[in-house]
Amino acid sequence: MTRYVCRFCLISFLVIGLTIQSFCQSITQIKKELEATPDPLGYVKNKLKKKVIIDTVTVFSSASFIGVADSIAFKGKLNKVYGPFDNKVLYKVLAKVPNTFYQVSHILIDTPSFSIAFAEKLAGDIITKIKSKEASFADMARAYSNDNLSAGQGGDLGWFIRGAMLPQLDEAVASHKAGEIYTVWTAAGLHVVTSKAAPKKMDGFALLLRVML
Repeated sequence: MTRYVCRFCLISFLVIGLTIQSFCQSITQIKKELEATPDPLGYVKNKLKKKVIIDTVTVFSSASFIGVADSIAFKGKLNKVYGPFDNKVLYKVLAKVPNTFYQVSHILIDTPSFSIAFAEKLAGDIITKIKSKEASFADMARAYSNDNLSAGQGGDLGWFIRGAMLPQLDEAVASHKAGEIYTVWTAAGLHVVTSKAAPKKMDGFALLLRVML
């Protein structure tokens, strides 16, 4: 009885192994053909007979991505196919368009705990120390910022597009030059802000073909 059970298990493992191998070979071939075809939409609909969706994706930040789609929109190469993700979805990059990104660092003062007058004085003292070279912006962010996520990065928020930040911060960043240090009040509180570099163009939009396997 044990011998038959072992044989059954062995056969089952072989079948599963061959099925996985066949699936991988099939996916590899699909990706190769999908990258090469001049008509990816027709290829998926007419040859693969699979459901297909075209997504317009906006990249808000180069440092953090909401999901797979905007990561591919920013990092992916034109006409390349990526996946499958969860063995269910392939993405092909159909088009990419640049957008303007701003590299921003900030120090968020703990305004719920401090009065407005104290928060503004503390912000002024921080700016004075940075400008006099007594401390770096990163040091001040680690010591004083109430934004725990960016404080550990020296206040660095990464590269963002306009519209991704709070409105007041958006306007202030766009109207100041790189290297300037200034304060901005938003709904979150008082920020000490600087742009570490001039704005630059990076991939901000993409058209992705999503194939449901």
